[in-house]
Amino acid sequence: MSGEIERYERFRQDLKAAGIRLTEQRKVILRVLAEADDHPDAHALFLRASAIDASVSLSTVYRTLKLLEERGAIQRHAFDDGRSRFENNDVEHHDHLIDLDTGAVIEFRSEKIERLQAEIAAELGYDIIRHKLELYGRRRSKN
Repeated sequence: MSGEIERYERFRQDLKAAGIRLTEQRKVILRVLAEADDHPDAHALFLRASAIDASVSLSTVYRTLKLLEERGAIQRHAFDDGRSRFENNDVEHHDHLIDLDTGAVIEFRSEKIERLQAEIAAELGYDIIRHKLELYGRRRSKN
């Protein structure tokens, strides 16, 4: 729970530093986003926030997400389903496996993959500054 509180406070400070007024609706959006442990899109965040405060509008959700993304507090992912999904930017680097049937986003980290990427970059004369890996798949049927 303390991580969620710290994340909420960081979001609040980011918007305050940008000169953005923190309305009650925006505070609800920040709280919902701070508590998210998945990769929700704007509509999912809107549904969660409006369940707490019916006065929250979808446009306020979009504006708030844009501001937080611009400040580097959240990260936008554009997976193949066409929806922008959002993730808190205070988590350790990881990659994503997207289930094509359910849309579930599974986070994983593989030291083997990290080493291989660094080796490939070095062989080509590069240092990796940042990267992302998205795998798309279907669960194997149990035979």
